[in-house]
Amino acid sequence: MKRVALHNLGCKVNAYELDVMRQMLQENGYQIVTFDEAADIYIVNTCTVTNIADRKSRQMLHRAKKCSPEAVVVAVGCYVQTGDTAQMDACIDLAIGNNRKKELPALLEAFLKEREAGSVGAQAFVGDLSRPVPYEAMMLTETSERTRAFIKIQDGCNAFCSYCIIPYARGRVRSRKAEDICREAAALARAGCREIVVTGIHISSYGMDFAKAEDGFVGDARQAAHERGYLLRLLEELHKIEGIQRIRLGSLEPRIITQTFADRLRMLSKVCPHFHLSLQSGCDATLKRMNRHYLAGEYYEKVNILRNAFDNPAITTDVIAGFPGETADEFAQTEAFLERVGFYEMHVFPYSRRQGTAAAVMPGQVADAEKSRRSHILLALAKRQSRAYRETFPGKDVTVLFEEPVTVNGVRYMTGYTGEYVKAALRTDRDLANRIVRGSVSGFLQDDMLLIETAPESLKFENK
Repeated sequence: MKRVALHNLGCKVNAYELDVMRQMLQENGYQIVTFDEAADIYIVNTCTVTNIADRKSRQMLHRAKKCSPEAVVVAVGCYVQTGDTAQMDACIDLAIGNNRKKELPALLEAFLKEREAGSVGAQAFVGDLSRPVPYEAMMLTETSERTRAFIKIQDGCNAFCSYCIIPYARGRVRSRKAEDICREAAALARAGCREIVVTGIHISSYGMDFAKAEDGFVGDARQAAHERGYLLRLLEELHKIEGIQRIRLGSLEPRIITQTFADRLRMLSKVCPHFHLSLQSGCDATLKRMNRHYLAGEYYEKVNILRNAFDNPAITTDVIAGFPGETADEFAQTEAFLERVGFYEMHVFPYSRRQGTAAAVMPGQVADAEKSRRSHILLALAKRQSRAYRETFPGKDVTVLFEEPVTVNGVRYMTGYTGEYVKAALRTDRDLANRIVRGSVSGFLQDDMLLIETAPESLKFENK
């Protein structure tokens, strides 16, 4: 039995796909070990979203080869898809691009047989994603994290933001059939999973390829998908699945948020009041250079729609500091806009120049020191806003999906997350893992962790 170690880099879609690859390998008789252990095969699911991500991918591949020089090192995913396979890094034995990950066991087995027969040359299997391709069918039946599972509903992106390489790494939008998604969710529920996270490269575009295929289609396919409610209809079907207690959404584009969207979403009690709305900048001029297709004022309207529809929802976002051409005044506009909106969490990134994108050759590249300075300003703001949001919880009732125990100052607590994805703890000796418990927030156990209270004899489980 060959030993295989797997490591994931990058997004939630990558995490889902690695879970499927792990599952396929186990089904084919491989023994899964940790990446720090000696293994016969090392598999790195790579990321290429920034130059830093590229570097991390290379570092993990080199680390694997150094750990076991005789092992087979396999690179899969975005770094492979956007690289020059004719000049592959010498540490890579087998390279597999996107939309071919389901072929991993077969490609690996063929490679191993050829190697045993004396063929030791590196091999690459990378398809052309510049043209339309079918959705790569993958099915997850269990996950290593029993409480929560990612469910991938689509792949690809047609947005072509000026800083982003992902449309080239992942190809055009292709959506998964709703019946396949629901079948996977039902299987995960039977395996004991209580929460699903709906994810994809650009889930707001879910169904736009379905719209294109409909007879008589004309106009904007993404707008047609929004109007026909493909994502909403999928969520309504997932809501019906017995055993699934929570549905959490991945990143949404602001344009999908309408009053109708929010009203229908509010009717689904399992949908968590936690919405990640990608922003990137609060300055209209910068948004235009980013090719983001909305203005800051429109974004603010979308946030208010969600806040009027849900009780104190968690709004999170991404922000890029120091985008090419960002002046001191434009940065000040972004900072003021972030202050105005008020987020639960902000993921702040200094702009990373990614070769192959329009932004990489734009004039006005901001110096690294200035990008770092602006990032630190926004990170400090993010910390203050996150604390302010958490401080709205004491005195309120919340439900917590518990995951694991921790010990703080010699006292045992169970920890998990509220529907808003705020970490919370309950003092108890009971094993509440994978249980949803209702309690009252009494304060904070730690700076970033709510403390809830509920009488042991009155624990109210919302799932069996």
